[in-house]
Amino acid sequence: MIERYSRKEMSNIWDLENKFRIWLDIEIAACEANNKLGIVPDKDLAVIKEKADFDLNRIHEIEAETHHDVISFLTAVAEKVGEPSRFIHYGLTSSDIGDTALCIQMRQAGELLVKELDRLIEALKEQAVKHKFTPCMGRSHGVHAEPTTFGMKMLLFYEECKRNRVRLERAIENISFLKMSGAVGTFSNISPEVESMMAEKLNLTPDPVSTQVIQRDRHAEYAAALAITAATLDKMATEIRHLQRTEVREAEEPFQKGQKGSSAMPHKRNPIICERVSGISRVIKSNMFTALDNVTLWHERDISHSSAERITLPDSTIALDYLLDKMTFVISGLHIYPEAMLDNINKTGGLFFSQSLLLSIIDKDVSREDAYKMVQTNAMRAWGGEGSLKDLVLHDSEITALLSKEEIENIFDINKYFENIQAVYAKTGIDE
Repeated sequence: MIERYSRKEMSNIWDLENKFRIWLDIEIAACEANNKLGIVPDKDLAVIKEKADFDLNRIHEIEAETHHDVISFLTAVAEKVGEPSRFIHYGLTSSDIGDTALCIQMRQAGELLVKELDRLIEALKEQAVKHKFTPCMGRSHGVHAEPTTFGMKMLLFYEECKRNRVRLERAIENISFLKMSGAVGTFSNISPEVESMMAEKLNLTPDPVSTQVIQRDRHAEYAAALAITAATLDKMATEIRHLQRTEVREAEEPFQKGQKGSSAMPHKRNPIICERVSGISRVIKSNMFTALDNVTLWHERDISHSSAERITLPDSTIALDYLLDKMTFVISGLHIYPEAMLDNINKTGGLFFSQSLLLSIIDKDVSREDAYKMVQTNAMRAWGGEGSLKDLVLHDSEITALLSKEEIENIFDINKYFENIQAVYAKTGIDE
């Protein structure tokens, strides 16, 4: 299993200390670029690089008066640097720093999420391989359909999580931009060369066209990647919750020693982790709608997006990090009950063989409508408790006139449902 990083590492990305440290790196990179253009003298750059720093408490003190975070930051830094600080933030606007830093934070958070997603993908692969041929009932509309395998359930989630990884990586790529183009994006008081030099230094791509802000369709794509991943986790959790129901009990999330399920009922083993995943996923999904609303801003910029992003981006990334960890724990330690799966398969007296029976009758030159009627008549009798579908068919003279006993026995062989499982696995690249 891939080792998990510290959960605090994710929350630290959104800590004010980290944000202001990134701001400082950006401001110094701008000074270095302006130095190359002859705007910032060598001696002043040397002082800036040596002394540029900040005290978080001091920023808060200044902001209590200014009510402007960037000005408060710049003032606090200027107090450390002294007279050469006049070159810090030269030709820039607040969003040049704030938006670029936010992109860096989103990239940092996204890269951690990819690592955590890799852990879940690995856990799903292990279960998919282990239970490739563990029979269980497939259900549509919540009703028995045809047999599948538990490994196929895990393989489905494995592939979906791989797609989520691709989506997340694409979102990280499309958020890894900077803009140093000034108040309305026209480079009115700064050279485009500064932006290019800073992009190389910060490992970002210059935004081709911006206003005072990097356009929020990028952030919306990022939020959507988080939301879709959360939706997948909810989907997985919901499946396990259904399978854990007493009447089904084919699988169960881990129940640890000393764990209690209910204050009133000592027997309870509840799917509390999966329910938590479903609940928190709703927050991440709802935050995507805020990100979509943030795409629409007045003219070259307003700040209606900013206050919302300070909540939704940290909340969504931290929450998704938590959910990925919890779902990896659940999948890795899942209690799986193959005997219960077989019991449930046999509950309906072989009704799931209906399609194979239908096709076998059609192959005897019978119309689909007539064949369907023959099979459905016996299926409804089986639903009514008159016997298994196989026994009823063996005593149906209309069907036995078309199919021999040997052919009927072959139709009701469950193993043929799994003959092409390997072909499905091969498409995913899992050949174990």
